Formats: sequence, C-alpha cells, structure tokens
Amino acid sequence: MSEVRLAAEARTEFGKGAARRTRRAGKIPAVLYGHGSDPKHLALPAIEFARVVREHGQNAVLTLEIDSNSELALTKTVTTHPIKNYIEHVDLLLVQRGEKVNVEVPVVITGEATPGTLVTQDATVIEVSVEALHIPEQFEVSIDGTEAGLQILAKDVKLPAGSELVTDADTLIVAVNVSPTAGDMEGETEGEAAEAPATPESTEE
Repeated sequence: MSEVRLAAEARTEFGKGAARRTRRAGKIPAVLYGHGSDPKHLALPAIEFARVVREHGQNAVLTLEIDSNSELALTKTVTTHPIKNYIEHVDLLLVQRGEKVNVEVPVVITGEATPGTLVTQDATVIEVSVEALHIPEQFEVSIDGTEAGLQILAKDVKLPAGSELVTDADTLIVAVNVSPTAGDMEGETEGEAAEAPATPESTEE
C-alpha cells in the first residue's frame, strides 16, 4: 500500500462545539498519537480524506503535511455517523519507515465451490504484523472447485514476505459444508415450532 500525502491543520479548539465547527468548515477532527509523543489535534480535509479511505482502505498510510513539518501516520480508527454516514472523527497512529504495525486486513473469498455446497465465512478480517508501508489492502482466499468438508484456517492464508500472523492460527476463516435440502429446512422449522413455549391463556379478573 503506497503512502498518500495530505495537508493537515493544527486544531486549537476542542470539545463538541469545536468539532462541529471543524466539520462545517469541510474538515474532519483528528488526533495523531504514538511513540510517546503528546497527542496532536488536527483537522483533515474531508473530501480528500474520504477519497483516500475509498481508494486505499481504512489502513491507509498518510504523509501529513502540518505547517512546515511532515509526519508519517497510519489510519487507525475512522468513526462515521451512524445515520448520515459522514466521517465524524479519525484516530491516526504515528509510525516510522521500516516499523512494523499490527493491523486488521479484510479477507475476501474468490471462486465458487462445487454444486451442492454451502460456503460460510466465519471471519472477515485477520490481524497481522506488517511493515507500515507494505500493508496489503486485502487477502484473497480461493474456494474455486472445492468440495464439502473443506475448512480454511487463519494459518492457511498466504501472507506477504516479512509479515506475521497475529490472529490465532486455528481461527476458522471459511467452511464449505453440504448444502441443506428443502427437507432439512422443513424439519428445522417444525422442530422450532414444537419447542416454542405455549402462549398462556389470558384470564379476566
């Protein structure tokens, strides 16, 4: 993953009111921390940062231009509004070139299993330790032509050279099972109905 340059401004006002004013000005409140330094309160350009996340994912590495200085930072947490879906706040982690960081990387399934199977994905991300400027955007796991009974664990995912698995090696990522028949589904529905507690009759006092 390549680094992206982004202009940032130092913030001198804090609190909810100041954050709202920052967003109204077309910027995103952010905090840069790490390496034992005092947190730096920043404002990022909203449109440009949203484009970075869209194109590079939430593990984007930024070269932040702050006044006359530049800082290398990993996008650690992006908080979005639950209803309006705009970015409310960003946490950034100060990193150095050559430094390894722990990040969660999405796992994407490719291909199709054989007919008559049901594919379930138990984990959508795995955590790895990787050099900050070489974070993969995603890991691809192929199930093309696989048959029922296959299980892919975290340790089976191919990692880039120099990276290490942080997630437990035996974490289940993908399972390929026999697809249930219509009869199986009907049996489960009938069983659930039979186990449902009876509704007590109402009584009048």
